[in-house]
Amino acid sequence: MNILFIGDVVGQKSCANLRDKLPMLKREYDAKIVIVNGENSADGNGITPVTARFLLDSGVDVVTTGNHCFKRREMDAFYEESDIVLRPANFPDEVVGKGFTELDFCSYSVAVVNLLGTVFMQNLENPFRCIDRILGQIHSKTIIVDFHAEATSEKKAMGYYLAGRVSAVLGTHTHIQTADEEVIDGKTGYITDVGMTGVLDSVLGIKKEIIINNMITGYPQRYEYAEGQPYICGVVISVDEKTGICNSIKRIKC
Repeated sequence: MNILFIGDVVGQKSCANLRDKLPMLKREYDAKIVIVNGENSADGNGITPVTARFLLDSGVDVVTTGNHCFKRREMDAFYEESDIVLRPANFPDEVVGKGFTELDFCSYSVAVVNLLGTVFMQNLENPFRCIDRILGQIHSKTIIVDFHAEATSEKKAMGYYLAGRVSAVLGTHTHIQTADEEVIDGKTGYITDVGMTGVLDSVLGIKKEIIINNMITGYPQRYEYAEGQPYICGVVISVDEKTGICNSIKRIKC
C-alpha cells in the first residue's frame, strides 16, 4: 500500500494547485491514502473550515495541522465535528478536536497521529509521553505520525524513539525538504521535513522582499504570500498493510 503525504500547504492558491495535480500524483504513485498538512492553507495564516473542506473535497483523506491550528477560532466547531481534520494530540484534553484518527478499509486500517514538538515551540505535553499514551489506544498496524516540530534534533530523536513501533515519522513545519529520508531499522520510514507546498520564489511561502526587509531592519512586517511558480513537496511511503512495516520512502518535488 502506498501512502502520499504532502507537506505544509501555504495559501489558497497552493491548495488550488494541489487540487489540480493530486489526481495525477495519486495515479503516478498508486497512492491509496493521501495525508496533507493544511495548517497554513488559509490566506493570512492558519486553517479555516473553507480551506479544510477544499482539501478534503480535492481527494485528501486526512488533514493534519500544527502550531497554527487555532489561529482561526471558527475552526473550533469544525475540529469538534471532524474525525479527519486533526490538531496536535499533545494539546490538553479539554481542547476541542482530535489528535489522531483511524481509517477503516475493511481488510486493514490506517492510523494518523498529529504531534507538536516542544523545543522552540509551545509548552505542551511532552510529545514522547503523548505518543506512548496514544499507541496504547490504536489498533491499526499501519501508523503514520506527522511530527510538526522546529528542532531537527527533536524530530530525529522521535524517529529513533518510534522505530519499529510505527510505520513512519514524517517531519513538518520548517517548510524546507530535507534529504535524509530512510527506513530506520528496516521498519519505520523517516524524514526530518517533507517540505512545503507553495511558491518556489519565496521564503517559506512569503514574499522574499518582506522577509529580507524584516531581517535587515528588525521592523515588524505584514506578511504576504508570494506569487509565482507553485510546487508541491511530499513523500510517498510503501507500507505492508498486514504488518505496518515501511518498505520504502521516496521524496517528491514537482
